[in-house]
Amino acid sequence: MKDPKYIRNVAIIAHVDHGKTTLLDGLLKQSNTFRSNQAEMDQSLIMDSGDQEHERGITITAKQTAVYHGDYKINIVDTPGHADFSGEVERTLNMADGVLLIVDAQEGPMPQTKFVLSKALELGLKPVVIINKIDKPSRRIAQVEDEVSELFLELAIDDSQLHYPVYYAIGREGKAWTSLPDNPEEHVDLTPIFDAIINDIPAPDVSVDEPFQMLVTSLYYDSFLGKYAIGRISRGKISKATPLVLMKRDGTLVSAKIEKLFVYRGLVREEITEAGAGDIIAMTGIADAHIGETIADKEHPEALPVIDIEAPTISMYLGPNTSPLKGKEAKYNTSRQIGDRLRQELETNVSLRVQEEGIGFVISGRGELHLSVLIETLRREDFEFEVGRPQAVTIEEDGDIKEPVEELLIEVGAEFLGAVSQELGTRRAAPIKQETTASGTIRSTYIIPTRAMIGLRNLLLTATKGTVIMNSLPHGYQPLGAKLQQTRNGALIATEAGATTAYALDAAAARGELFVGPGTTVYQGMIVGMYNRGGDLDINVCRGKQLTNMRTSSSDGAIQLTPYTDLSLEQSIDFIENDELLEVTPKSLRLRKRYLDPNQRKRNAQKS
Repeated sequence: MKDPKYIRNVAIIAHVDHGKTTLLDGLLKQSNTFRSNQAEMDQSLIMDSGDQEHERGITITAKQTAVYHGDYKINIVDTPGHADFSGEVERTLNMADGVLLIVDAQEGPMPQTKFVLSKALELGLKPVVIINKIDKPSRRIAQVEDEVSELFLELAIDDSQLHYPVYYAIGREGKAWTSLPDNPEEHVDLTPIFDAIINDIPAPDVSVDEPFQMLVTSLYYDSFLGKYAIGRISRGKISKATPLVLMKRDGTLVSAKIEKLFVYRGLVREEITEAGAGDIIAMTGIADAHIGETIADKEHPEALPVIDIEAPTISMYLGPNTSPLKGKEAKYNTSRQIGDRLRQELETNVSLRVQEEGIGFVISGRGELHLSVLIETLRREDFEFEVGRPQAVTIEEDGDIKEPVEELLIEVGAEFLGAVSQELGTRRAAPIKQETTASGTIRSTYIIPTRAMIGLRNLLLTATKGTVIMNSLPHGYQPLGAKLQQTRNGALIATEAGATTAYALDAAAARGELFVGPGTTVYQGMIVGMYNRGGDLDINVCRGKQLTNMRTSSSDGAIQLTPYTDLSLEQSIDFIENDELLEVTPKSLRLRKRYLDPNQRKRNAQKS
């Protein structure tokens, strides 16, 4: 059991792609956590263990690890940088006594930097600022330091938070300095960061002699040992023999007993016999535990404050597949199976909300990326379902309906500024400020309704030839505005079921952009492309060429089709309108109309 004064609990926070996980990997490798042959790993990020984290290059879930430096044990929490996963940040900051705030030496403080720092300062955590990537050719370290100072002035709760240490680092190379180096090529390591954690981050303010108390901050599932309840011990000490009680959110008490007790060391959990206040532990045997509940001594049950998570801003329908091709490509496709899986997800995904609606469900989250990661996870677990268009989650306040708005930061070349401004103007975005960066790009800040963000990224990527940099952050609520106009063209809709033919697709290609290739199985009401005009067009893409025994001048001409557009999951979600659905299976993504029969679509359009 470690003395609390030799324990440091720290969270690494930053905007996306500012180098949190890379720096943490350096700390792991330089703390002798691995054997020499393990330390010579490839450059893939050690802490980003999920398949989607590797593929997307982002951190999705917060993770705990621990390293030892001299006599000190350092518990470190790696947090996501995307605003969509900020619920992960909010709950895990409760385990920390201080934060390492990573800021890019070129980009400076970004929207998510502001969000995570505000949460850390509200909790009274001690900040340590690290200016990372100081080897960038377009670095602007002095200006970034001034911007960080302004951010602290804006967010600080008391005067003591305005005094913070600043360090400089190249996380990818595992180098850090206490002052700006004259020669970044010199051979140094991350010792200044280790020393900063020990000297600048306070030890946990806890008492070992009082009755045990711990807030469940994270959960983990293991097919062998079941559910792990993870959190920081707020007071007291614990062993397998300690009689415990689980304090539910509604105030009820449930007797609990520990089966196994673990602490973290590097990437593994080490089984222990007892642990003391201030340490981060994981315990098994308490199957009823949920995030935000308190595990306490049975003789002195006292609940800790429940973790307060901000409300979701985006919702979408998710239900069992109702297309003619249902049940052919997945193992799980019933409403009950989907519902059970979503309820399981609720235990670990604190920002998610699920409500039943008919045979399906309405899932609500922090943003499109948050929900699309969940959809992709279900898809990879052999689920089949359909989803509807994302909708903004409104609230009622003082008798008025209000919608969420976001602070949108866009960085783009000057030649594309007009195209970006025109697109944002149609979506009722209000400009706040505009500045020219050191690299010559234009950085603009807007306040925009959350519902106007749906589908915006793909449009701006097209308008700027893929050069736009977008970041957004929740910015409260405003009175609900008028309905936004549809900016997308109509759809090409299949009128016949069967396999597409090159002959029919060649004729359809003149009408718009195709989403399917030859030999693809389609059904009536399935969307096969985007029409080059407004309104939808029904078209037969299964028609074959009539064969006769007469030769013509064009009979032997080979058909040369324009390559079709294979939409990704995010692009498909952005594409669909209110009267359309996306069919998701482990093998396919199919766009379709909500009503497959054309006559039923016309009747429904007249009603609306």
